[in-house]
Amino acid sequence: MSLNTPNAELFYIYDSHCPWSYASTVLVEKVLSAFPSITFRAMHVGYYDGDNKVSPTTITAVREFSQVTFGANYIDTLNYPKDSTLAANLMAWVQNKSAKSAFELLKKLQHAHFVLGNELIDSDSVGEIIDELKLSPPAKCLQSNKLTKDAEFAIHDIIEVQEIIGTQAIPAILLAYNENLVLLNHNLYLENPDAIIDAVTLELENLS
Repeated sequence: MSLNTPNAELFYIYDSHCPWSYASTVLVEKVLSAFPSITFRAMHVGYYDGDNKVSPTTITAVREFSQVTFGANYIDTLNYPKDSTLAANLMAWVQNKSAKSAFELLKKLQHAHFVLGNELIDSDSVGEIIDELKLSPPAKCLQSNKLTKDAEFAIHDIIEVQEIIGTQAIPAILLAYNENLVLLNHNLYLENPDAIIDAVTLELENLS
């Protein structure tokens, strides 16, 4: 089958501060590389609101079932609550204003957080990333005290999608083609990310 799939979309429901989302981003990258004409839709769920932590047990599990790495600085922050509000604001803005930069921004935010231990909670913590990608987000996107309207709208859209697929679990990777929507089981591919390419190829053939 041709890798030219202009009508296909890949929806990624995730949280920038979720370790399983961090691992699943590798799968998204594989799909986008193999199918460059697929439209990417980043959907940040804003799960981490400053009241919840990541457990060491979760990190152990992610390390066992995926190939991602966690930096020592990040591991040192596990005792502190996580807040992905700023990242949700920033990702909602970039998805609306510069969608072609959305995936690269997500990767850089996750690297800064999970490898470098950057909490991503103020403008200084994301300044270098924004400059590197030549983005110009408004100041309201660089705050962690509340969600922007764009981020709230994005979460409402996520709720609608979750109702369709029948699960609120994150992360979730969904393939849309010819008005059909398929939930890809990311757990099947974390240990062997390349395998998701064959899975997507098969789904596109079935949906064509």
